[in-house]
Amino acid sequence: GLRMSVQGGPKIRIQDLDVGFSNEIKERAGTDFRSCFQCRSCSGGCPFSEHMDYMPNGVMRLVQLGLKREALACNTIWICVGCHTCSIQCPMAIDIPGVMDMLRQKAIAEGADNPEPDVLSFHREVLNSIERYGRTHKLEIMFRYKLKKLDLLSDLNVGMRMLAKRKLDLAPSRVERIDDVRKLFKG
Repeated sequence: GLRMSVQGGPKIRIQDLDVGFSNEIKERAGTDFRSCFQCRSCSGGCPFSEHMDYMPNGVMRLVQLGLKREALACNTIWICVGCHTCSIQCPMAIDIPGVMDMLRQKAIAEGADNPEPDVLSFHREVLNSIERYGRTHKLEIMFRYKLKKLDLLSDLNVGMRMLAKRKLDLAPSRVERIDDVRKLFKG
């Protein structure tokens, strides 16, 4: 069949295109990434792009084309921290972090291969902290994350400096209406 290539990416076969996937992500993300004309402003401003296998504009192209497997398996959707630097620079005002969020949700729901399992593990610890306390308890998040990785000492110097500067609380604080927060995690 006819083949084409996303810059720097694998060869793409026309029969791999899934328009339904593209439509679903557009609807769920609430933004029209189809208006992306590949100016690369998003990628030029992304502070994490050097760690991504596809630049943000490349992920927009994958989703535009309906390349579901490639979009859900790329590490970019996990490396993106949702800082919105890309969206601010986008001349089409595309909510790129919103698209990345939907792709992460879809990847988890479909059990897609995750090239960045540590990122997902960290995300889960953050959410667990919010469910327990109504806000994040950074020291516990890092401790639980590092314990799961069996890597307690590699960042100890950073943690000690953060404690000394009072950037980490030893004890967690709770919001007053913790039950309201916990309702968000049910159903």
